[in-house]
Amino acid sequence: MNRTTLSLIGAATALAAVTGVASLTAGSSEGPAQPVAKAARRLPVERSTLLCPAPTSSEVGSTTYTAYTPTGNGDGTGAGTKKGTAGLLPAQAPDDESASGPKGGEKSDRKGARKDGSDKAGEPVVPLKEPGKPVIAETDRSDAPALIGTADGSLAPGWTVQQTTTVAAGSGRGLLGTACAAPDTNFWFPGVSTAKDRQDYVHLTNPDDSAAEVDLKLYGEEGRLKPSTDESITVPGRSTVPVLLSTLTDAEAADATLRVSARSGRVGATVQAVDQTFGSDWLPASAEPSTSVVLPGIPADATSVRLAVFAPGANDADLKVRLAGRNSAITPAGHESLHVKSGMTAWVDFGDLTKGEAGSLVLTAEGGEGTAAPVVAALRVTRGKGTDQETAFIPATTGIERTATAADNRTKGSTLSLVAPNGSAKVRVTASAGSGGGRPVSKTIEVKGGTTVAAEPPHPASGKGGYAVTVERISGGPVYASRMLALPQGGIPMFTIQALPDDRATVEVPAARQDLSLLNDGGR
Repeated sequence: MNRTTLSLIGAATALAAVTGVASLTAGSSEGPAQPVAKAARRLPVERSTLLCPAPTSSEVGSTTYTAYTPTGNGDGTGAGTKKGTAGLLPAQAPDDESASGPKGGEKSDRKGARKDGSDKAGEPVVPLKEPGKPVIAETDRSDAPALIGTADGSLAPGWTVQQTTTVAAGSGRGLLGTACAAPDTNFWFPGVSTAKDRQDYVHLTNPDDSAAEVDLKLYGEEGRLKPSTDESITVPGRSTVPVLLSTLTDAEAADATLRVSARSGRVGATVQAVDQTFGSDWLPASAEPSTSVVLPGIPADATSVRLAVFAPGANDADLKVRLAGRNSAITPAGHESLHVKSGMTAWVDFGDLTKGEAGSLVLTAEGGEGTAAPVVAALRVTRGKGTDQETAFIPATTGIERTATAADNRTKGSTLSLVAPNGSAKVRVTASAGSGGGRPVSKTIEVKGGTTVAAEPPHPASGKGGYAVTVERISGGPVYASRMLALPQGGIPMFTIQALPDDRATVEVPAARQDLSLLNDGGR
């Protein structure tokens, strides 16, 4: 649960404690009967916070930001009545007192897109005016900063920002995509590396005014990697700090797990992985440790699939490995199970696992849930061959309870993957209006239990420019999703994959009744 959700629940609880008390009983033998407790109501969130890392330092890179809030307030009852605002402002680098970023609202250099212009300080990036229509901004600056953003009112529920960067050449060449994430206090990144052919940076962004103290710990195949320097990092208020992971230890680990934990404050964290052979992409944090994890959306043409798993608890984890394909779930030959020692990173190289058929990896505890140990996990997926290879990451993600959104989709290149690891499910997929106009289009997709559906999402009717895709679970069992964006360039199959966790657009607020007698001294 992110910090925004926790703060909303905390505020509702505190309000009930001061001015009233929830009705918990239907009466007793003494005194008048009390009202029956009302069920908690699910209401739209009123404020959301998102953090975007600094996109690239390359002189041949270009970045597109796409912001979107779905129509409705997240509970199916229609749009919220309170007018909202949404936008992002530049964070400061530690030695930069005047960071500025790309702007929305200047002259368009392609239909539906806005190009950064005068870089006037204080202007928000991709400011939304209304739900249901994405806003796009672009920049080709090599010093584009990290961004800190908030949305409130009717624009807060489900607010999503996608950052997509194309680097045309150099060691970091590739397509790097990430959904800007909410701040938190704890993150797990299985799949990082301190090997010589990799340069992995963790980007830490602090959205608050006070400094945050953050601990960084690395774990390899034999356990904790011996630190070579102080692993405690201070992130000043409203600032961002990138840390090269190989500077934290002298050990070279091709497959490792990074833990980011805040001793004070909160941060956004994501890892930029740059490989000299396989290109580059963002590695988002894995879902919280669980005894069952799902990694959705392995492309049909993947030439290499590599899994990293870490067991953070006191016990070893024994996992069953399944590949949910188009028609059924199968056990990969030679990889029926996986043993993960406590405090250690295990890895498996599956090769061309999908054999020309899109799929999703599902890891479940052997022997039931009772004695199972939780794990975190991520996949590194490669497409192409030889010098024309490109890589992307798929972290373990949470299921879609209500809705999830991928903000940046193009006329060509988007593939939506849906997996129902247990029972069958039905979802509604909606393409928003385009950034340059058009009308939303929806279609319903059924996903059989134990299978993966990979399909091109619908396009806006008569739409122009980029658009958003929202997945709404209608019925059935848990559904997990991801979206692949493929933008090939110069013979290289550049692509990026974003998992689509539930957008947590709503929270449960307990019902309460006023009872000012609680304020009396001892009830006298």
